[in-house]
Amino acid sequence: MSTFARGERRRLAALLEESGPQAPTLCRGWTAVDLAAHLVLRERRPDAAPGILFRPLAGRTARVQGEYAARPWPELLELFRTGPGRFSPFALPGADEAANTVEFFVHAEDVRRAGPEWKPEPVDPDLAEVLWKRLPMTARMEAGKRSPVGLVLRRPDGQTVVARKGTPVVTVVGEPAELLLFAFGRGAATAVTTEGDPDVVALLAAAVPLPG
Repeated sequence: MSTFARGERRRLAALLEESGPQAPTLCRGWTAVDLAAHLVLRERRPDAAPGILFRPLAGRTARVQGEYAARPWPELLELFRTGPGRFSPFALPGADEAANTVEFFVHAEDVRRAGPEWKPEPVDPDLAEVLWKRLPMTARMEAGKRSPVGLVLRRPDGQTVVARKGTPVVTVVGEPAELLLFAFGRGAATAVTTEGDPDVVALLAAAVPLPG
């Protein structure tokens, strides 16, 4: 059984520790300590986690997240490193790999790419295939919903994902990891390129972040 989530947890924890609690991230308005608190809350406090998705419950989520953020930084990092408690839904067999591989990969890049000197790094080919398989739903639910034009994502070998049907069309080209980050709204900090009429690309760029 693959353990990409475990590997990405270790990578993310190391990046958080190296960056320090007040380092910026690509998550709007969040420093590293806010991101770490979010991750711990998500796994360890299922009673407070619904507010992550449901706005009416966001107040309680914010309060609990703030309580975690107020803890000593080494303690917060250790809570993340050690993972969910035994009674957390994330402790169920297979849940970590299914729910956290993409989550941790994206957030690791949120930390790594927040500085001005980031560069794309190679991604394990097997992990890249996992990210590619997870891309279609993310592309449709995230970038596709925001795009005002037809949107196709294409990897270098020619495989494509249709994020939004329609014409005119913009094609966004990149490696699977870069396309996944683009779909999640991190396009300004990705190594993707676009193909399409410049005016149509401009329409897309007004709605979805693209590299400068």
